[in-house]
Amino acid sequence: MKLPSTAAAPLSWDLLGAFLAVMRAGSLSGASRSLGVAQPTVRRQIETLEEVLGGALFTRSQTGLTPTEMAVTTLPYAESMAGAAEALVRSTSAPSDADRGTVRVTCSEVVGGAVLPPMLVSLCRAHPQLQIELSLSNANEDLLRRDADVAVRMAQPTQGALVAKRVGAVKLGFFATEAYLADRGVPRSGGDLLRGHALLGRDRDTSFFPALAAAGLSLKRKDFALRTDNDAAYLASLRAGIGIGVCQVPLAAGPPRLQRVLPKVSFELPVWVVTHENLRASRRVSLVFEHLVDSLGAYVRSG
Repeated sequence: MKLPSTAAAPLSWDLLGAFLAVMRAGSLSGASRSLGVAQPTVRRQIETLEEVLGGALFTRSQTGLTPTEMAVTTLPYAESMAGAAEALVRSTSAPSDADRGTVRVTCSEVVGGAVLPPMLVSLCRAHPQLQIELSLSNANEDLLRRDADVAVRMAQPTQGALVAKRVGAVKLGFFATEAYLADRGVPRSGGDLLRGHALLGRDRDTSFFPALAAAGLSLKRKDFALRTDNDAAYLASLRAGIGIGVCQVPLAAGPPRLQRVLPKVSFELPVWVVTHENLRASRRVSLVFEHLVDSLGAYVRSG
C-alpha cells in the first residue's frame, strides 16, 4: 500500500458519496445512475479517493467490483457521514416548533409493511405538511448516529441518551388460512405439525428457534416447507395458504383473516418506541413519537 500523496486532493463528501454509492450498487454504472452523474465522473472520484487514502478500494473481476480491506474499513465512516448529512437535512426541514417537516421512522419489515401504514393515516391527515420517511430493516439503525429520528423496536434499547417507551407486548401464535386447514386438517398438538402439514419458517435467521424450543417445539430447518427471511414474503406466503406459520395475533385479523391453530402455544414480543433525547424538543418528532406510542399500544392490546 502506498503512502498518501501530499499533492492529493482533500477528502470531500463528493468523494465519499461516490464511494458509498459504488459500495451499495456494486458497480460504477449503478452508482452513476443513483447519483445522476456520468460514469467517468464516478470513476474519477473513486480514483481521487484512492489517492487520498493511499490504496486501492476495489478490485475488478468478471462479476464486477470487489471491495478491498481498505474499502471495508472506510465504509462505516462514509455511512456515518451520510447519516449525519441526512439528519441535518431533516433537522432543518422546518422550525423545531412546527408540525411540518421530515421525520424518519425505522422499524422491521413486517411492522413497516403491514402494521404502521394504517396507523399513519390519521397522523398525515391531521398534519398534512408532515413528511414521513419509512426505513424498513430488521437490523437496528443507530439513533445515536441519527440514522433515524424514531424507531419501533422489539427489544429494550440499551444505548444511553435515548428516550424509550414500552407500549406492551404483541402476542404471536400459529396461523393458517381456512382453505389450508379445510384441505389438510387442523393440528391438535405440536407433534401434528410434523405429520402431514407444511410449515413456514426462516431461511438463515435462526433467532426464533429458542422461542419455539421453549414452547416445546423442537423444529429444525429441514422441517419447513418454505423458508424465507423476508417478512413480506413470509406473510404473503402465509396468507396465500401455503402452510402454517407464526404471525402476530392482531395482524392475523386480516384481510384475509387467518385462523389460529394450537392456541395454547403462544409467544410475545415487547414493543418499544424510541427516539433520541435531543429530538424531544422537536414538535414534529414528538407528534410522530406520541402517535406511534398510542397507536401501537392499541394494536398490541387488540390481540
